Amino acid sequence: MTSTCPSGHESSSDDYCDVCGLPIVAGSTPAPAPAPAAEPQPAAEPEPTTTACPNCQAANPPNALFCEACGYDFTTGSMPRPVAPSPLDLDTPAPAAPAAPAEPVPAPAAPVAPPLAESWVAEVWIDPDWYADQESSDPLPSAGVPSVVPLRATSVLVGRTSRSRGIHPDIDLTADNGISRRHCQLTTDGTRWWVEDLGSSNGTYLGTTTGALPKDPIPAGEKREIGPDARVYLGAWTRIVVRRAEPGEI
Repeated sequence: MTSTCPSGHESSSDDYCDVCGLPIVAGSTPAPAPAPAAEPQPAAEPEPTTTACPNCQAANPPNALFCEACGYDFTTGSMPRPVAPSPLDLDTPAPAAPAAPAEPVPAPAAPVAPPLAESWVAEVWIDPDWYADQESSDPLPSAGVPSVVPLRATSVLVGRTSRSRGIHPDIDLTADNGISRRHCQLTTDGTRWWVEDLGSSNGTYLGTTTGALPKDPIPAGEKREIGPDARVYLGAWTRIVVRRAEPGEI
């Protein structure tokens, strides 16, 4: 018959354990067997000590809110706004960019028509009656004495100056916005004068000193003779009278 000691050893002796020598008490309960050792758990991965910036890949602390290198916002995922220049920066002018070379302005073309043998002039008037008939929205300049323009060639261009297009009329009516750049042409044989509309926007009209204001424009490209008492109307307020120059006027 075998007995069990308090340590759980089976022994043939009933007073002392044959294995460990402990006294065997009758009716004693064997000691519980030792619990199996727990299996070792895998070691936890160490927390990263830095965080790479998605924008510039710079290393930052794990709890950083902004990238120390580029300012990238880890919370919103955006770059910081640009800093406005300081007043000192504004006081320092930036270096000017080299200016592009200016385009050459076309020089006035030399007259190709033969010069006049006798002296002629064109009186340029501001006509209030013609202005009222045109119903222009431009303010009427003060009507006074006419401007007297010497006519030096047998062909005279009437219009408005355009430096960019190289247009320099012999009779410059730039102040009248109703005048086209190349409005009409005055030509002469030395004794008589004609007027020809050059396709102007508002037309060229021929009237007389005694009749009513003209209503029908001269067809473009058609020459009309300017009689001794005739007047050329054009633009918003312009009236032109062609006459021989007075002695000593030119």
